[in-house]
Amino acid sequence: MNYDIIVIGSGPGGYVAAIRASQLGKKVAVVEKAELGGICLNWGCIPTKALMKSAQVFNYASHAGEYGIQIEGEIKPDFEKIIERSRNVAANMSKGIQFLFKKNKIDHIKGFGKVKPEKIVEVTDKDGEVTKYTGENIIIATGARSKQLPNLKQDGKKIIDYREALSLPKQPKSMVIVGSGAIGSEFAYFYNSIGTQVTLVEFLPEIVPLEDVEVSKQLGRSFKRSKTKLMKSSTVKSVDASGKLCKVLVETKKGEEIIEAEIVLSAVGVTTNIQGIGLEETGIEIKNEKIVVDDFYKTNIDGYYAIGDIVHGPALAHVASHEGIVCVEKIAGKNPETVDYGNIPACTYTNPEVASVGLTEQAALDSGKEIKVGKFPFKASGKATAAGANDGFVKVVFDASTNLWLGAHMIGDNVTEMIAEVVAARKLGAKGHDIINTIHPHPTMSEAVMEAVADAYDKVIHL
Repeated sequence: MNYDIIVIGSGPGGYVAAIRASQLGKKVAVVEKAELGGICLNWGCIPTKALMKSAQVFNYASHAGEYGIQIEGEIKPDFEKIIERSRNVAANMSKGIQFLFKKNKIDHIKGFGKVKPEKIVEVTDKDGEVTKYTGENIIIATGARSKQLPNLKQDGKKIIDYREALSLPKQPKSMVIVGSGAIGSEFAYFYNSIGTQVTLVEFLPEIVPLEDVEVSKQLGRSFKRSKTKLMKSSTVKSVDASGKLCKVLVETKKGEEIIEAEIVLSAVGVTTNIQGIGLEETGIEIKNEKIVVDDFYKTNIDGYYAIGDIVHGPALAHVASHEGIVCVEKIAGKNPETVDYGNIPACTYTNPEVASVGLTEQAALDSGKEIKVGKFPFKASGKATAAGANDGFVKVVFDASTNLWLGAHMIGDNVTEMIAEVVAARKLGAKGHDIINTIHPHPTMSEAVMEAVADAYDKVIHL
């Protein structure tokens, strides 16, 4: 069968590209061997946020007395029901993608897709039967998987990745998490919140190392207060999983230390799913384990495109979705804007949450710019204080000569919902005084953005 566009992979890049292509009048098929929605919807973004919500509700219930609410009896988490709820949320969202495919008349071809020369996609189904399809344009959106390290070999039982962490049969009493990026930090928050003894090991000097250093230090303090053990500037040398407990050999600045835990979670990053999908046979160029594409995601071979985690840029769901839209609009003869990779928001759903966009203060200084920096703590926020969530701050960085917004860095309650204001303002070229003169509703957490900008220009009121 022939299609205008065949998409391989149904993650947030693939399914969004398919829907947009259908909206533009294209005949579309999506090849997917697993659940629609990909890792993000089924084993990443969505189910982890369900876990975070359960942890948040448990935390509220545990501290209900502080809000004047009396709860009788013991409050304790039901791990099996928490996991069940998370899996149900993911399943329902996957069904939502099925509905969208039906609504947009998109064919779902079940099986493993492999690109071939002459714009052919070869699909192997669960029974091993191979069927060939042709497409005028083929978009590869196969995503990524957990990275395997030789000194941290995953067995799926004691040494696990994020998928197993989402579906453990019982709550572990202790866990070592290796890597403190978004995945590692979020699982550290969740498991620690429900009573697991968590040790978080990070190779670099601070956790969430891609964030502004002040944000990293603040989250580190919050984790320590919750009794999460942090081992920074440390490396896991080996794991002995032969006994009842895993013995994790960690090299620190003070020497080697053995940490014992029921479970070791590897959260050291991801690797691209580009093996065995026919790239070499088709002649598609690969560099540093990524498919090489132009600004509109076209490969070096005419009619073949790639988006998402398998191309340059941050491996984030919202990035993949936007790339998919840009890609198919270009294929359809539209004139889409290219993706601005300097204005991509990043979010970590811990407690407190972390959100950022643009340059950190240090990166701005390293670029040689003269800058203005403003900061507003949530301790000075009426809404945050009333909510009992005044941990954290908003920090902003401006170019002193142009007054353009270089970056923003937030840590606090619901800041992942606030960062979009900064992304939009930077997109529209808003300057510092534009934000100061924009009336923010009171009382809200978002007032902290206005106040931080005002602080950068010596106009802050509530500090």
